[in-house]
Amino acid sequence: MNVILIAVIVLGALGLVSALVLFFASHKFAVHEDPRIGQVSEVLPQANCGGCGYPGCSGFAAACVKAADEGSLDGKLCPVGGQAVMEQVSTILGIAASAAAPRVAVVRCNGNCENRPRIAQFDGATSCRVQQMTGMGETACGYGCLGCGDCVSACQFGAIYMDPETGLPVVDEEKCTACGACAKACPRCIIEIRLKGPKGRRVVVLCNNKDKGAIANKACKVACIGCGKCVKTCEKFQAITLENNLAYVDAEKCKMCRKCEEACPKGAIQGFNFPPRKPKTETPATESKEGTTPSNEQTN
Repeated sequence: MNVILIAVIVLGALGLVSALVLFFASHKFAVHEDPRIGQVSEVLPQANCGGCGYPGCSGFAAACVKAADEGSLDGKLCPVGGQAVMEQVSTILGIAASAAAPRVAVVRCNGNCENRPRIAQFDGATSCRVQQMTGMGETACGYGCLGCGDCVSACQFGAIYMDPETGLPVVDEEKCTACGACAKACPRCIIEIRLKGPKGRRVVVLCNNKDKGAIANKACKVACIGCGKCVKTCEKFQAITLENNLAYVDAEKCKMCRKCEEACPKGAIQGFNFPPRKPKTETPATESKEGTTPSNEQTN
């Protein structure tokens, strides 16, 4: 009987000591989280897409709280929730959130089956990343879309799909949240998150080929050949640069006059969501000046 009693007392003493140790350790090493982080996290869409640049919505919430303590939410944007969610975040944190220009994913390749014919057949895994690691893909262009749809698999919002006729990905601008998942999934970096533009209008170089003109032209009918004509037409605004044989339109500087689109001899530059161009009217022939005598009229 005494043995059992002693065992109970010993175990009770050990339990009490352990409880005291855990109690003091929990207070000593306690991590105090700002309650605003949880409040901000609750209004976020919980997509955890990483488009904001932080590891999940909780990471973004913590970054917003830290930024608010520093006095500004500039540069903080939830691409899925957009400005509506950021206004809720600013209300919780008691600081104004600057309006961010909407963005959208843009596929910078126009090498469809007609413009960029297949010269080989890949029988391996249906993956752009696998094709990129094993060779050039099925065409002569080492920079264009591989057409396996890694970007489609990466999109959580069903905002991108493969066009069976062209073999290229198509972005649904109404569904696109500009999270950037498709851009990260593309091994050739042909998908870019660009400014959506006023009324969704923008001018883009639909090519990513950095080869010299002759080589690029041989691989794709609509490839940028680096001729620089577009750069010359935009000398006033300097919205177009030419680097590594490839032209690029700066969305922030572009005035969308579309002169570069007309100047491009390959049709590599295209405007999106613009109204149809008005047909050019032919200049009427110069009428005879008043008072002149027609050649077939005899004078008295």
